[in-house]
Amino acid sequence: METQEKYLSFNLGAKDTAVISLQNITEVFPVSLAEICAVPQMPSCVLGIYNWRGEMLWLIDLDKMLGYTPLLPEVNLLSKMMVIVLQSNGKSLGLMVRQLMDIELLDTQQIKFPESQLFSPEISSFLQGYFINYFEKMMIALNATAIIQAPIWGIHN
Repeated sequence: METQEKYLSFNLGAKDTAVISLQNITEVFPVSLAEICAVPQMPSCVLGIYNWRGEMLWLIDLDKMLGYTPLLPEVNLLSKMMVIVLQSNGKSLGLMVRQLMDIELLDTQQIKFPESQLFSPEISSFLQGYFINYFEKMMIALNATAIIQAPIWGIHN
């Protein structure tokens, strides 16, 4: 049985690595803050709306949402950040991240389930688990559906 799955890896915070299954990713593209339309009265991790293929795409600062140091204010208006577009059950959400790393082929049978003391409460509800790669480095596997269906979007989606 085929248990290998492709994941996109990217930086989370200053030193962590996260992965999301490619099955949930529609597109990846660069965007600058100047291209994002800020929306008042939103949770602080919401950067605003971006015109994506003629649709309104909500962009969130994934680092801030998961309890890491926010991307802002350390980026200027014109520097490009990467957006990962997730889709699940007809909903789309753009995750802004510091930097994309690679496409990883990971064995889903090797995923480890998180012990609560390893992760902060902010990140725990969005975890699928984690992998230990061949450099003995932990790669946090995020659950795209849990991120898209997070309770904080319920009021706006």
